Amino acid sequence: MNFPERCAFEKSYGLYVLYFFGLISVSTFLHFYDKIPSKHWRVKLKNISDTPFVEHTNISHTNPVDLGIWTVNSIGRLGNQMGEYATLYALAKLNGHQAYILPAMHNYLSPIFRITLPVLPAEVVSKIRWRNFGLHDWMSEEYRHIKGKYVRLTGYPCSYTFYHHIRQEILREFTFHDHIKEEANQYLRGLRGEGREVTYVGVHVRRGDYVWVMPKTWKGVVADRSYLEKAMNYFRTKYTNPIFVVTSNGMKWCKENINASRGDVYFAGDGKESSPGRDFALLAHCNHTIMTIGTFGIWVGYLVGGETIYLANYTLPDSPFLRVFRPSAAFLPEWIGIPADLSPLLPKEKPAEDHPPV
Repeated sequence: MNFPERCAFEKSYGLYVLYFFGLISVSTFLHFYDKIPSKHWRVKLKNISDTPFVEHTNISHTNPVDLGIWTVNSIGRLGNQMGEYATLYALAKLNGHQAYILPAMHNYLSPIFRITLPVLPAEVVSKIRWRNFGLHDWMSEEYRHIKGKYVRLTGYPCSYTFYHHIRQEILREFTFHDHIKEEANQYLRGLRGEGREVTYVGVHVRRGDYVWVMPKTWKGVVADRSYLEKAMNYFRTKYTNPIFVVTSNGMKWCKENINASRGDVYFAGDGKESSPGRDFALLAHCNHTIMTIGTFGIWVGYLVGGETIYLANYTLPDSPFLRVFRPSAAFLPEWIGIPADLSPLLPKEKPAEDHPPV
């Protein structure tokens, strides 16, 4: 075969090989494309901030679609949002799936914390056939074996039992932005004065709707002035120069019921109610915590890591609240509980009637 004939043969043979492999590639793509539950993966899954996909599980790096997509409902205020985020982070990792948060949660938490979970665009959320999986407020064995690649966790989970085994990772997720950290520290430095060693104790007094929800719905009480005085005296006895930084959504009540005559009590924001994020950052940069009730205070104590005093036994034994809330799963064992005064919930004794002598 002369040279021109060999060139023609080799050229034709090469075209047949390329054609054959092209058919195989197209068939393979179509096969796997049909396996994807939604045809809308052309929408790139990425963080709102346009950061690339970062895997946060211990599984070796694979396509994010292969890991499935887990998310959680974004409901409630700051403490609830933090609980939902941390629970999603822990349970998705435990079950070997990639966690994504909804845009609403990102908008709530990202201005305060350096959270790292990627955001699921709204147009993708609406296209996925989710398996909704309801959670109660404590870890259960079945949560280690949740089935499904496209799971949306629901409920108001806020219990250390979900994520305490990866506490350091959760604390990193809730790292404050530098400007928030500096603002809180600057305020605290201003309370200390020159050359004085002090111990900062953050005090969060939850009031607001709880003032009527607790007695009317849950057969419970909120913290009273006696509880707060006992908790503050604990720190006064144990530490030199304690400074109590009070935040609340009921500042007027606090100024009327917390004794500030010793000069060691400061009402944040000059006694005016601040934003939840600012209050939270201020409390989280203290050394210890006094909380009353609610997930906001629970998260403050968890992040601070010092001594935490909480209001204990603040419902009657037959309260419906105890069906959805387990104190042992909410308050760390080393935290100190001071029992609430439940007398306002008990029936009032009628005074004995005076009977005239016969």
